[in-house]
Amino acid sequence: MPSQKELQWSQLKVGILALVALIALTALIFLMSGSTGGLFTPKLNLLSYFTNANGVKVGAPVTLDGVTIGNVTKVQIVPHHEPDAVQITARVSAKYIPQLHVDSTVSIKSAGVLGDSFLDISSTKATGASVSDGATLKVANTPQIQDVISTSQDALASTNEVIHKIGVLVDNINSGKGTAGMLLSDPVVAHKVVLTIDQLQTLTTAIAHGKGSLGKLLNDDELYDKANSTIDRLNNIVTSLDKGQGSAGKLLKDDALYTNLNAAIANTNELLTGINSGKGSLGKLAKDPALATKVEESITRLNTILKGLEDGQGSLGQMVVNRSLYDNLDKTLNDTGQLITAIRKDPKTYLTVRVKVF
Repeated sequence: MPSQKELQWSQLKVGILALVALIALTALIFLMSGSTGGLFTPKLNLLSYFTNANGVKVGAPVTLDGVTIGNVTKVQIVPHHEPDAVQITARVSAKYIPQLHVDSTVSIKSAGVLGDSFLDISSTKATGASVSDGATLKVANTPQIQDVISTSQDALASTNEVIHKIGVLVDNINSGKGTAGMLLSDPVVAHKVVLTIDQLQTLTTAIAHGKGSLGKLLNDDELYDKANSTIDRLNNIVTSLDKGQGSAGKLLKDDALYTNLNAAIANTNELLTGINSGKGSLGKLAKDPALATKVEESITRLNTILKGLEDGQGSLGQMVVNRSLYDNLDKTLNDTGQLITAIRKDPKTYLTVRVKVF
């Protein structure tokens, strides 16, 4: 049977062990709460609403621009806050209040591809007032790992479709379908391609040796000399024009010609001004209504005379419309012409004067 002294020692050891365990537990609690400023540091709660929690759990870290400032204390669904019905409550240390603003944004991020999800608060562009306990932070629209995976799946599906189409195209080419397939599989087409290449080679060789118009254009020095001579002549003409030589040069350089032309334009303007003001015959013709009436009456009478001629009125009208009168007049003129010709040949026969005395 153990003595009383031994029992007291055993109890003392148990007490010492319990005290050490309590101290270790306290130290561990302080270490675990160091990210939020310590166990007895003032805290404040911040709310945020998401469409999906994306793996955020109670106890997940809360960071401010990458620095841990607290932990998630509650993740719950609030039905009346649709469509962002997931409410996440974060408890952060009050000492970070100066860096937290009402227009700070919060987003869900992942620690690596397969890491746990956590909340990250960004105040980079925030300029508002400091937050208070129970404040709601705006959620930033950042792509989640699910969105990246979905986009990657769509890209892979599109890539597979393109690969399938390429495979079908290669199969068609190998089977001789289409132009490319015939080019690779049909010996006739291949022979024509070879002939075309040979003809192109012959053509380029002929051009290189100066044959044909194109060959002469590229290789004949005489053509180059002619072109160079033409350019020299053009330069001489331009130089002459610039010096004021010749009619065109004087037109460009002679001030007297410009003065005369300007004076002619001024006289023309003066003449047109006089006509517009009714001066002179042309001005009266343009502006005087009485003269215009007289001209109109004259034209009317002339039309009446011409109409009478067309209707055969008067001698001129008969001459215009009566064929027999025209023929008789023509015959008379012919006979007169013959008579004059005969008189010129033998004037004595027709111009003999006989004097008869009774």
